[in-house]
Amino acid sequence: MAELQRFIDDVCAESEALDALVADLPDPRWGDPTPAEGWTIAHQIGHLLWTDRAALLAITDPDAFTTQLAVAAADPAGFVDAGAREFASLPPAQLLEDWRTTRAQLADALAAVPPDQKILWYGPPMKAASMATARLMETWAHGQDVADALGVTRTPTARLRSIAHLGVRTRDFAYAVNELPAPSEEFRVELTAPGGSSSWTWGPEDAAQRVTGPAEDFCLLVTQRANRADLTLVATGPDADQWLDIAQAFAGPAGGGREAGSR
Repeated sequence: MAELQRFIDDVCAESEALDALVADLPDPRWGDPTPAEGWTIAHQIGHLLWTDRAALLAITDPDAFTTQLAVAAADPAGFVDAGAREFASLPPAQLLEDWRTTRAQLADALAAVPPDQKILWYGPPMKAASMATARLMETWAHGQDVADALGVTRTPTARLRSIAHLGVRTRDFAYAVNELPAPSEEFRVELTAPGGSSSWTWGPEDAAQRVTGPAEDFCLLVTQRANRADLTLVATGPDADQWLDIAQAFAGPAGGGREAGSR
């Protein structure tokens, strides 16, 4: 349970950091476009509110969430955008307050989930720790969209480690959504942690296929918030090189990513 609480605390901290970016925005600025085509700052916060509400419902009322799964299945390409549009239409003050209330309720609900219980979701069911990590990843990624829209450079934190871990774990998923066979061998991933004083590593030390570089760049890549050409990641081996072209840590179909030169 201590590990779960750490993940929940990280989600809360990441949410607070994003909250600080938008809390004092004049209402017209909520309509500023972000790098996600067709999405304003309000859409980004609206999406986080919508997803937090869905996660809360999945925990507290699985039967009701099953109904939501049917809605998603009826419009797999549009239900996420529809949710973002719905909440983006709210007055900014109400949108922000609803997001604050919902994310606090979700944190409490996640903390109460038994360790071995799995939560229904739009993809495979997941345990509370995985759900918290997914919420952290999404909050950081959509926060990057908001920061880019506002011209703000964020300071990377140790919270990136969980996002990087998710990016490594979803390697085979990225191949699957791109209808490609996943490599059979493990990769070595060595990332420089924020501050540069330590490294985060995954996979065998003697692996032939390797990825190295800054942890923030890797997280930007696997959340598709930056084009590979604008990052300083290095791939050794053809399979590792291919992975960096398709990597994604988020559920759903293969994403379009960002154009080169957008950072």
